[in-house]
Amino acid sequence: MTRIAVTGIKPSGSPHIGNHLGMIRPALELARSYRSFYFIADHHALTMLPDSTMLRKWTYQAAAAWMALGLDPARVVFYRQSDVREIFELQWILSCVTAKGWLNRAHAYKAAVEANTARDRPADADINAGLYHYPVLMAADILLFGADAVPVGQDQQQHLEITRDIAGAFNTRYGKVFRLPEALTLAATMTVPGTDGRKMSKSYQNTIPIFADPDVVRRQVMRIVTDSTAPREPKNPDRCNVFAIYQHFAPPGAVDAWRQRYRKGGAAYADIKSELADLLERRFGRQRRVYHALLEDTKALDRIFARGAAAARAAAKPMLQKVRRHIGIG
Repeated sequence: MTRIAVTGIKPSGSPHIGNHLGMIRPALELARSYRSFYFIADHHALTMLPDSTMLRKWTYQAAAAWMALGLDPARVVFYRQSDVREIFELQWILSCVTAKGWLNRAHAYKAAVEANTARDRPADADINAGLYHYPVLMAADILLFGADAVPVGQDQQQHLEITRDIAGAFNTRYGKVFRLPEALTLAATMTVPGTDGRKMSKSYQNTIPIFADPDVVRRQVMRIVTDSTAPREPKNPDRCNVFAIYQHFAPPGAVDAWRQRYRKGGAAYADIKSELADLLERRFGRQRRVYHALLEDTKALDRIFARGAAAARAAAKPMLQKVRRHIGIG
């Protein structure tokens, strides 16, 4: 039996190397051995309340990034979430077997409540129902295609656990319909430090963009926070934000050489930063040109989305029909 993988990326602006290492690269590797359904999660993005122009721009940027970095829409079912209406019917059905307590404990909702409480605001102030129901939509994204595996970051592990709980609740009530998907998490790319040492995230404004001009990338790399240890003094490479990124892009021999320089002394942070900037240009220079060329022809991207949606809907309809039969509708 062909194994199936499903994953999505929420459009939120120009991608950075944390997106590449933590999500895109592992997903592309997974596509070599799974039948893969990969989507742009534009409905998930609505929880952030972007304006329509920005959401459309971000959606095209996310699609162009995936393809520039190696996704082949002829080998992967690649679609825009909003084009597959079956997802949203299934979301409602699943919401009716989802315990409210599971959603109360979801990390994103709890974090929003805690932030409000810390500011002496009502617990649910400015929290939309979309954010609250986010795990149910994610469950529909996954279960509709019979996913065996879902590549997730550490911060999304709980969402997949809720997906398994929802699938189990449906199967117990109506008979076995859904597989229980497994999480695939790569520890080496679980967290990528940003320029300030925290997890790389647009919300922290600490990212290193993939497709920006080389001068912009170099400036961001040179801003990576380091300690005050002098170049001649020994350092611990495993506690260095620059080395944490460098090791993902440099050849093994170069990584080993820098590790020794750190430990023996003689490693200047400015030198490894400059080398990292050069590595990023060699790694992404060609992809940057492909990315910008794709964004200049959004009609071509729309055609790719349309083909992907047709394939996704064809795969989704039998599962939704099965679900409808089991619940007594249709």
